[in-house]
Amino acid sequence: MKLTKNRYITKSVAGMLAVLTLSVTGCKKFLDVNDNPNLPEEVDVPLIMPSPQAAIAHVVGNPFQIFGSIWGQYWTQSPYSSQYKVIDQYQPSSSSFDRPWGMLYNDALEDLQIIISNKGQEKYKQYAGIAYLLKAYDFQLITDAFGDAPLKDAGLGDENLNPRYDSQQEIYDSIFSYIDQGLALIDASSAFAPGSEDLVFQGDMEQWTAFGNTLKLRAYLRLSEVDADKAQAGIAALEGQPFLTVDAKIEYSTTGGNQNPLNAEMIGLGRTQNLVASATAVNAMKALNDPRVLVFYRPIPGTTTVTPIPQGSFNTTPTVTICTPSYIVGARASDPNSALAPVKLISAAESYFLQAEAAARGWLSGNAQQLYEQGITASFTSYDVDPGTYITDVVAQWPAGMDAQIEAIITQKYFAMCGNQGFEAWTEWRRTGYPTFFVRSEASVLGAGLFPMRMLYPNTELTRNSNFPGIKTITEKVWWDVE
Repeated sequence: MKLTKNRYITKSVAGMLAVLTLSVTGCKKFLDVNDNPNLPEEVDVPLIMPSPQAAIAHVVGNPFQIFGSIWGQYWTQSPYSSQYKVIDQYQPSSSSFDRPWGMLYNDALEDLQIIISNKGQEKYKQYAGIAYLLKAYDFQLITDAFGDAPLKDAGLGDENLNPRYDSQQEIYDSIFSYIDQGLALIDASSAFAPGSEDLVFQGDMEQWTAFGNTLKLRAYLRLSEVDADKAQAGIAALEGQPFLTVDAKIEYSTTGGNQNPLNAEMIGLGRTQNLVASATAVNAMKALNDPRVLVFYRPIPGTTTVTPIPQGSFNTTPTVTICTPSYIVGARASDPNSALAPVKLISAAESYFLQAEAAARGWLSGNAQQLYEQGITASFTSYDVDPGTYITDVVAQWPAGMDAQIEAIITQKYFAMCGNQGFEAWTEWRRTGYPTFFVRSEASVLGAGLFPMRMLYPNTELTRNSNFPGIKTITEKVWWDVE
């Protein structure tokens, strides 16, 4: 598809809502008109804004959620169905990643580039600021999943069908640059802030500033093991800046086509319940008497019992009633309430845990233990769960030493992200090695001690891009993963 301004035409507000169509076939543009000379040339930026947000959320909330939550051992394949067996076996095909790659590049990135190209107009400056931040977020998803990827040649549409690949280190440098450019454009007092077309914060530019700072903190911490000096310097520069205290998320409805993207896929699969509770996460939460286990998973009706199965044990005949993820995380196929589960781009809990880790490392001021406990509290609050004595009695024994503190922080971040930020949880495990209780999937085709460490390049790149740099195996680590 050629990237031209006349891909868009002015539509009514009611028509704009169509961008939230998050079905199995993916998130589509308002209207693809190609080069019809009868349509206007002017780009209406407010009508474009929801499209890249919805595309990014679709990837985060559907394919990356499924892969991340299975490889992060929150969920496993049900013995009574088969849709995700290859994920539990650690042998997905490259074609499994065609759709998320295409949505992050062809859908989200091209739209963001169009918005950014209009940054010279005062009425679109706040939109461009948001677009820069989402561009940084989009590229972090891409490079954390796949490693090296097209950067300088990206977003050119038909102008370059064979983009060259850039190193992951260079992509991260650009992520920081995009965040800086976005923050420089944001003005909370602007009279031209977006409204409801901003699906994340509805035009609250102070929240977008906090989002940018929190995203930068996340990105710098990703470099903690590969370039600690750079990470420390970058985080120190964030001193005194605001971070997220609310979830950056997109809400959904039960209206057809506007459901949570994972729920939409389940509907497309005839509401078959493929995803069930993994013993890895459930047993770890039970060991701490974590009341969230009854929220993230659906207990056996009439009880407070959650029965999981071992990771990858779908070939074993179950002897118990297997519990499933709950509608709260959009993963209960038969429950219509799954449609309402939000997709979290960055959660308030994650924001506090990021700050806690930076403080524990001595890279950011603040009380690491207090921030750690605020992260746990934010997770409970997000799901309206009473923590009881969980914080005061179970996890209040703050360990001595930085390494032990980081392990505690990342482990609690893992629990908070159960089923709602699966990709990020799996990614943090790759970076830090925490939590330490992951087990080898019983269905694994990999050798002993081997786990998935990246997603595969999509088949579309292998077969169509003459500059494709070569196949990577699923066990090859990405640049920042040196643990």
